[in-house]
Amino acid sequence: MQLGMIGLGRMGGNIVRRLMRHGHSTVVYDKDAKAVAGLAADGAVGSATLEEFISKLARPRTAWVMLPAGHITETTIGTIAGVMQEGDVIIDGGNTFWQDDVRRGKALKTRGIHYVDVGTSGGVWGLDRGYCMMIGGEKQVVDRLDPIFAALAPGAGDIPRTEGREGRDSRIEQGYIHAGPVGAGHFVKMIHNGIEYGLMQAYAEGFDILKNASIEALPADHRYDFDLADIAEVWRRGSVIPSWLLDLTSTALADSPALTEYSGFVEDSGEGRWTVNAAIDEAVPAEVLTAALYTRFRSRQQHTFAEKILSAMRAGFGGHKEPKSK
Repeated sequence: MQLGMIGLGRMGGNIVRRLMRHGHSTVVYDKDAKAVAGLAADGAVGSATLEEFISKLARPRTAWVMLPAGHITETTIGTIAGVMQEGDVIIDGGNTFWQDDVRRGKALKTRGIHYVDVGTSGGVWGLDRGYCMMIGGEKQVVDRLDPIFAALAPGAGDIPRTEGREGRDSRIEQGYIHAGPVGAGHFVKMIHNGIEYGLMQAYAEGFDILKNASIEALPADHRYDFDLADIAEVWRRGSVIPSWLLDLTSTALADSPALTEYSGFVEDSGEGRWTVNAAIDEAVPAEVLTAALYTRFRSRQQHTFAEKILSAMRAGFGGHKEPKSK
C-alpha cells in the first residue's frame, strides 16, 4: 500500500523506514528538507510542500500526521483537509487528546473525509521492535488500512499465548487493536501513558530507597551499600517485576551508576494529566497515577512553597530547626 507521512522526527521517520522494509510505498513531508532528503535517499518520495505531498498520493489518499499534539497538528490537519477529497483518510498518530479526535472526526465526516486516531507506543526503538498501536476509527476504514498496521506492529514474537483467547481478534496478539470509534485509540493510549507514569514512579522510588540505604543517619548495622545496576539486572531475570522500563533502567545504571548526567527534571507530555481528568470525570479513584503526575511537577522545582509551609509548621509546634546551608 501507499502511505503519506507528515513529520519525520524520531518516530515518523522510523515508521516510514519500517513500512518500506515491508514493501510499502511512501510519500513524505517535513519542514526540515534534510529529513525529507534522507528518507528520499532510502526510497521514499519526497515533497517540498504540503500541497505537493497531497498531489503525489494516489486516491483514496492516506496521510499520517506524526507531529506534537496541539497547534501544529491542528494546523497541519486543517491544511491537508482543505485539499483532500471524499474517501481520503487522515491518520493522527501523535499523542493527541482524544476529545480533539472526536471533534475533528465529526468535522471531516461532513466532507466525506475519514479520520483515524492511532495511539502509537514504541518510541525510538520501533524501527526494529515494531509499534504497539491502539486505533480508533470506522471499522471499514481501519480494516482497509490493515496492511499498514500489520507491517508496523511488533508481531507475536516469543511471548507465550494467553490461554482462553481462542476465537478472539488475532490482531491483538500481533500488537495492535481496533479499540473502537474515533477517539478510542487515543483514549486507550492516554491510559497506557498514565499507567506508565505510575510504573516509572514505582521503580524510581524503589531505587531511591535502595540508594539511600547507606546514609549515616541509619545505625551502622542497618546500612547497606547496594550495587543498583546489579539489582536492576537480577530483577530482570525471573522476578515478578520485569518490564521494558526495568530493562532501560538496568542499561542506564550499568552505563552510569550515579546517573550524574541526568538533572532529575521530568516533563509530562499531557497524557498523565488527561488520565487524571478522565478519572475525575468517571469518579474513579486513581491515587497512584495522580501522585506520579504530581511528582513530575515537583521535579521541576528546587523547593516548593509547600515545603516552606511544612518547615514553618515544624518550627512552630516542635521547635525544629532547618539545617544551615553549606
